[in-house]
Amino acid sequence: MSKIQVFDPALCCSTGVCVTDVDPALVNFAADFDWAKKHGADIERFNLSQEPMVFAQNEVVKGFLERSGADALPLVLLDGQIALAGRYPNRQELALWGKITAQAEQPAARPCCCGSKNNTGCC
Repeated sequence: MSKIQVFDPALCCSTGVCVTDVDPALVNFAADFDWAKKHGADIERFNLSQEPMVFAQNEVVKGFLERSGADALPLVLLDGQIALAGRYPNRQELALWGKITAQAEQPAARPCCCGSKNNTGCC
């Protein structure tokens, strides 16, 4: 199984979804990260503000930060090699890298019931 490591920029908390003005990419990735972990992926996540030594002790991450700076984060390593930088992976990428065979569930579509008698719950 491949090891996925995600190196986040400096965030207020471990997921970055603890503030009032949350970046939707962080919300989506937090859900996808939990999904991947739940389906057996070997995945870790590191926050620059909370775990700076992890960044400094990893030669690949350290070199990336020296070349590109912290503004280029997030950085994703797959088995120690750079797989993605500058954005978070989506669920399909995590499934591929984590060798997850379960279907990448998508949010259920809301049923449309505009033809009902009282038109409650219409689209």
